[in-house]
Amino acid sequence: MRLNVKGLAIALGIAWGGGVFLAGVAHAVWPSYAVTFLEFAASIYPGYQVGSLGGIVLGTVYAALDGALSGAAVAWLYNAASTRLAARVV
Repeated sequence: MRLNVKGLAIALGIAWGGGVFLAGVAHAVWPSYAVTFLEFAASIYPGYQVGSLGGIVLGTVYAALDGALSGAAVAWLYNAASTRLAARVV
């Protein structure tokens, strides 16, 4: 079975970007919510700052790109490994 590289990239991009977006919005409403998670995201993504509207947008964009690239890499590696293993079995 092969994974769809584009499909997994889109799915993980939406999931990770959506997660950071929802955490950022929830933090804007309840300032004590997801502080540690958002500070961790700020340590990874340059220019991202916790607590601002621009930060929510920038963090969402960074997370969506990060999730998409990670999803594409995982699918590509899985397909490469499964192809090589299938060739050995036959």
